[in-house]
Amino acid sequence: MPPVNEEKEILAIRHATVRYLDKVLFSSLTFVLYAGQHWAITGKSGSGKTALLQTILGKNNLVHGSLDYHFPEISASDTDGQPRHPRDRIALVAQQPRFRNKQNLSDFYYQQRFNAGYSEEAITVREYLDQAVAKTAKPHEVRFPMDWVITNLRLAHLLDKSLIKLSNGETRRLLFAEALLRQPLLLLLDNPFTGLDKSTRPFFHDLLARIAERGTQLILVTSPSEIPACVTHVLELASGQIKHTWTADEYTASNTSTGSDRWQPDPGKLEKINQLSGPPEGNFETAVRLEEVHVQYGETTILDQINWKVTQGEKWALLGPNGAGKSTLLSLLSGDNPQAYANRIYLFDRRRGSGESIWDIKHKIGFLSPEMHQYFPSHSPCGDVVLSGFTDTLTVVRKRITPVQRELALTWMDLLDIADLQDTPFKFVSAGRQRLVLLIRALVKNPPLLILDEPCQGLDTEQKAHFKRVIETVCAAKEKTLIFVTHYAEEIPGCVDQVLRLSQGRTEYCGAWTEQS
Repeated sequence: MPPVNEEKEILAIRHATVRYLDKVLFSSLTFVLYAGQHWAITGKSGSGKTALLQTILGKNNLVHGSLDYHFPEISASDTDGQPRHPRDRIALVAQQPRFRNKQNLSDFYYQQRFNAGYSEEAITVREYLDQAVAKTAKPHEVRFPMDWVITNLRLAHLLDKSLIKLSNGETRRLLFAEALLRQPLLLLLDNPFTGLDKSTRPFFHDLLARIAERGTQLILVTSPSEIPACVTHVLELASGQIKHTWTADEYTASNTSTGSDRWQPDPGKLEKINQLSGPPEGNFETAVRLEEVHVQYGETTILDQINWKVTQGEKWALLGPNGAGKSTLLSLLSGDNPQAYANRIYLFDRRRGSGESIWDIKHKIGFLSPEMHQYFPSHSPCGDVVLSGFTDTLTVVRKRITPVQRELALTWMDLLDIADLQDTPFKFVSAGRQRLVLLIRALVKNPPLLILDEPCQGLDTEQKAHFKRVIETVCAAKEKTLIFVTHYAEEIPGCVDQVLRLSQGRTEYCGAWTEQS
């Protein structure tokens, strides 16, 4: 790794006021990146972490101060005679991909990934990487050749796979690959470890070290517990201001990470929620029963002979590495996967396909997943997003919302300290606060079955503690049934007492939950 040279500036923001539309993101912001430095950006959700990356990338409006890039000079031979902006030396790995269909006319929607017939609408990994190379101006230096990228990101076996069939971990590797093929001198990463299983996270830590060894500098948004060894400096943001900076050694020694385990839900607000909600529907004995469930796309088996029974009131963890089949299994339960009709699947004591509508199913399930977050429409106000949980649609049907439901939605938002977002468009709030909005959307109708797929993804330490307490409180009701998916054991609510663990589409373990499960 090149040594830090604090005499050679690579990028400098000084005394900057930064706006996005009519909102001031930063005032009097000063940040300097020197040669050889690699920064981790931490802070609570909404503190401005992603906005700082976007500012460095030149995506936000600088109304005062300066933003200067000091990358090596670009010769005419490097540009094929075309002018290049210094920002061409920067690449961003975003939290969420924005894949579009082959005609580049529209984004994909959530259910498409579970329908084999729609895979033809998406290009393959190979085509995506070829397009990334074609769109990149001739680089000054090829630090990351295609062969190196494919090998180091373990993409060879995925080259002919449709984009919408990729798992969360596979999608993250592809986004890394696209960014590296732009041959950046500075790589920006927005929560690169989010949603990765325990065995995959070390791979990405090692990958970042290999990228740094090739001379590309790194600035990444991450949690205090996920700072890779290659990082040299740490920055903490709070409310759009740089609160503190450290060297990596100083940060480790200071032990600055603070939990929020003392937080408890406001009992008055919870009591109001209980009064407005009423009891959940409970006219069933078995919430879920799967018998020899098999799901296959082409020659690829996703789930193989899965048997599972979840009775009313049970609290389950659904575990397994990226690509184990968890999301596909959940899509069978939520009514989003058409292969449910080709299998023996029972929900709320009724077999799928026996006359119930998809709305009958969704009405009894509160559901959240990373894929839903990825494909959720972003133009609606956050209050409307929460209200859409009552109608089980992605946009609110206003004429179907009652005054009591409006009061209930606002009380839930108040409980989790986001009532101020009621009228704010969903797309204008941080990813962590977006996730809280979608979590409340899953809870607001008081469903008898909660299916929460990585619900703490993108939340800061305090928000995770808040939400874990809320789930434990909600699920204290003996009739409430829970299926909880995570890659972090510390996120599992204390009420969970059983676990189904998948591996390569098969049942690895099904039984009582222990720390070793």
